[in-house]
Amino acid sequence: MILANIDWGTVTDLKLLFTRLVRLEIELWDALDARLKHDAGIALRDYLPMQTIATTKSCRVYHLMEQIGVTVGTASKAVDRLEAAGYCQRTDDPGDRRSPIITLTTEGIVVLAKATNSIDAELRLRFDAAATPAAIEQLAGTIDALLARGEETRHAQRRPRHHD
Repeated sequence: MILANIDWGTVTDLKLLFTRLVRLEIELWDALDARLKHDAGIALRDYLPMQTIATTKSCRVYHLMEQIGVTVGTASKAVDRLEAAGYCQRTDDPGDRRSPIITLTTEGIVVLAKATNSIDAELRLRFDAAATPAAIEQLAGTIDALLARGEETRHAQRRPRHHD
């Protein structure tokens, strides 16, 4: 395996850092997904929209798209899947019938509570053993800054360019 020959002890190359971040994301996704399926009977791909629905007042597909970072089609399919499972429902907004409001059902709330406990336990197991609270806070700040920079870059790329 090519990755086995890389000196992971130093991070001077951003491409290597990127590879490590991707590896970590995949490892965390797989571990959390397996834990959620075992403990709560849902996949991680369903937990993320459920969490957003639960924490967003008058949640709409747009909010899922924005907060999870997926396309409108992916967000809409997630709602379809959750609705079919009985975890959420759409209700018409009298002020804007084009965009229904999404809420969790009672069953969805129960499943989300179980899932949240599982997520918390798995993340504590992995992060508490690897980093201090201060290091975790620093990592969170760096991730937030990178996400903000990514949003700025996407916004700048969408602006029309004027030619002289």
